[in-house]
Formats: sequence, C-alpha cells, structure tokens
Amino acid sequence: MSAFVDSLHEIFERFGRITPRRMFGGHGIFHEGRMIALVTGDTLYLKSDAESAPYFDRQNLPPFTYVRQGKSMPMSYRQAPADLFEDREEAALWGRRAYESALRSGQPPKPRKTPAAKKAAAQKTPARKAPAKKTAVKKKTTKAASR
Repeated sequence: MSAFVDSLHEIFERFGRITPRRMFGGHGIFHEGRMIALVTGDTLYLKSDAESAPYFDRQNLPPFTYVRQGKSMPMSYRQAPADLFEDREEAALWGRRAYESALRSGQPPKPRKTPAAKKAAAQKTPARKAPAKKTAVKKKTTKAASR
C-alpha cells in the first residue's frame, strides 16, 4: 500500500474506520462495507450522487474519468477538496457525505473478510483421493540366486 493510502486512516479518524482494498490499479476505500472513495495515483476521489454534487460543484471538483474504447467515461466519484487533508472535522463531513451517497446508490455492502475468514478459506483442502490399493509384489528369483 502507498504512504498516501496509509495516511487516510488518520485523515478520516473522526469519521470512522475505513478499509482500503487494492483494485483496478488503485485502491477502493470502504466504510462499513460500502465503497466511499477511490484512490488512483495519489488522488482521492469521493463517492457522489445528485444530492451531494452541489458541494463538489461549488469547488469545481472534477469527476474521476477513465477512457474506454476511446471514449471518456466519468464515474460517480469526485476529487476530494484539499481542505479535507488539513482539517479532520472537514474530512469527517466529506466522509459522511460520501457514505450517504453510497447508501443512496442502492448497492449492497461488500462483506468484509476478517482474518479468521481468510484463514478458514486458506485451510480448506480439496477432497482427498482414495488411497491407491497396494498390490503384492512377487519376488523374482533367478536361477543364479537359487544356486
């Protein structure tokens, strides 16, 4: 993980626990199982929707876009304001807005994989094959050995 992504725990400390996950060459930032932000390079983009868009528009914060088949595709994530990195209360406010946007999106929460669940999944073994039958091996005797 990058130092930037690691620093987000501290930035959003007053908002609540966040969980970064690697995805698509960047990181998804999750809160209570819902993706509230994404990080690409060292740029943070927060989840937005029609209700939260005016807050982003007032600060001229652009959407995250990617190119698909030569066409620019904007996503529902907008660049985070610079103030968020200097003021923990501001970060909590923007984090709540992003979380509320995620709730309104109707997407179900992603289940968190706990260390115990990861360990259990790793310990699952495939079905074992039945042991091969042992066959008796006949000793060959040669004329020279019998003499």
